[in-house]
Amino acid sequence: MSKRDFYEVLGVSKTVTEGELKSTFRKLAMQFHPDRNPGNHEAELKFKEINEAYQTLSDGQKRAAYDRYGHAAFANGGGAGGPGFGNDFSDFMSDIFENFFGETRTRGGRSTGGRERGADMRYNLEITLEEAFLGKTAELKIPTSITCESCSGSGAKAGSKPKQCPTCGGAGRVRATQGFFSIERTCPNCHGRGEVIDDPCANCGGAGRVTRERTLSVNIPAGVEEGTRIRLAGEGEAGARGGPAGDLYIFLSIKAHQFFQRDGADLFCRVPISIVTAALGGDLSVPTIGGGDTSLKIPEGTQSGKQFRLKGKGMPVLRSRDVGDLYIQVAVETPQKLSKRQRELLAEFEQESSKDNHPESSGFFAKVREFLDGFSGPT
Repeated sequence: MSKRDFYEVLGVSKTVTEGELKSTFRKLAMQFHPDRNPGNHEAELKFKEINEAYQTLSDGQKRAAYDRYGHAAFANGGGAGGPGFGNDFSDFMSDIFENFFGETRTRGGRSTGGRERGADMRYNLEITLEEAFLGKTAELKIPTSITCESCSGSGAKAGSKPKQCPTCGGAGRVRATQGFFSIERTCPNCHGRGEVIDDPCANCGGAGRVTRERTLSVNIPAGVEEGTRIRLAGEGEAGARGGPAGDLYIFLSIKAHQFFQRDGADLFCRVPISIVTAALGGDLSVPTIGGGDTSLKIPEGTQSGKQFRLKGKGMPVLRSRDVGDLYIQVAVETPQKLSKRQRELLAEFEQESSKDNHPESSGFFAKVREFLDGFSGPT
């Protein structure tokens, strides 16, 4: 069976660059890798085919020979595939396995000598809308891992120190042959640290860190919104064996307010008013988020649902001098539990009313009558 053209196998042109070739191969290798396609014989054959094509085209001399003579250039045992791909291929495939198994490695496959970065931490903090308006300094008590003082983070008992792992020789990774290629995996003895501890610290049990409660002071700027994230570098979990600490991320949530609803920097407030104030007009005292109140003039004949804008009375914009607005929406309240005299007065008012007093309702019902009259005409 004749082999397919290597460029066709990888789906690239003959002018493909080295970087483009590597990127394409990485995607194809991850797609057809046997670990992702267990029991799929076609995927295994495809994986071998793209390996062979890549090994030829990624080598400058082999690619030049292939471009000139095609597959005949390797007809006498100089094939690109099969075992013994070389260190470059092994390192490259090791990079791919990091994506499969979530493992980490440093350049050249060496471990970081046991120093591991600490995990990032998350803290959920709830504040009031007033605190988001003014900003505040919050004192947080956070249980977290800190560097062990007894061993200074090494994990070894005082007077001793970690030793090189005999299984991986300090590399943190071991190489194994699987099928037609070799791969690297995390050392099972030292778990990738490259070091082992024969005499662990009694205080931390060899971890190099202990759990303590810390108090941190956090500045919350004015104008923060729901979901705002604050990062405190190096305030997360301490690193293992003296490694760098992770970061602390504070996620803010804002309590619901009894008066205001927020939309970005703008605030909205629903204020009930009497039918007398709506009909005759007047001055209304409304609350503001900054404390106190402000006067709002209600014009004569205001309808329920009317919205008034108070410029600059909303929330500050984070890291800006801009300030949002406050929108007051009035709701005309229908009186309840009327006395006899109140009923008499309303009845008198109704008798004295005209279409001019209720233009919206009068116009609506006039249109309703026209609509219904259209159904009662001759058929």
